[in-house]
Amino acid sequence: MTSLMGVLVQSKAPGTMQLGVKRRTLPAQSPRCPHSARSLSYAGATTINSVGSPMTISTADFYDEHGLKLASVSLQFRNFGAVTCFSGPARTVKCHADNLLVKSLLSTAGEGAILVIDGGGWMGNALMGDMIAQLAVDNNWAGVIINGAIRDSVAMAQMPLGVKALGTNPAKSFKEGTGDVDVPVQLGDVSIHPGEMIHADEDGILVGPRE
Repeated sequence: MTSLMGVLVQSKAPGTMQLGVKRRTLPAQSPRCPHSARSLSYAGATTINSVGSPMTISTADFYDEHGLKLASVSLQFRNFGAVTCFSGPARTVKCHADNLLVKSLLSTAGEGAILVIDGGGWMGNALMGDMIAQLAVDNNWAGVIINGAIRDSVAMAQMPLGVKALGTNPAKSFKEGTGDVDVPVQLGDVSIHPGEMIHADEDGILVGPRE
């Protein structure tokens, strides 16, 4: 008897069997998640560490490649946009229950950036709905990550935009313009500075690499 690992398969000749070697077919890589470095020129942007030319890679594989140079966000987010895998340099807004600054920033050219909104985890109202999300799509933002709530989730699920948030609330936010733009923000135990690279997919959010 041979020791070759395999499976018995029926041969063409009746009453005989032959040993067929098990083969595992690996799916071809899909270009669903391009990670590419960009540069930002706005005031306060930090130096971005290049991660090379666009490539197909998951956050898990990306972490295996760069290890502790990456910060992994432990705070748990839900995916709401039609795009679940996205990356780009961070722009930031820090606000509480007021999304006027969010709307104003997403009305400008995003150039593939990701807006990270630190709403302090407040779930009492939504910091983004479908109309503001559409501004992000129209102005070429790669995604929006909200430490807080969104609304219009059904409509947002059809939009070509990466959206991560803690959950939903149909209540709208205030429009007083309180808060800060392009300042360090906090997602759980990870601080994010404007200009740092963000990599997000179904498994979570990575920031960096950091030197």
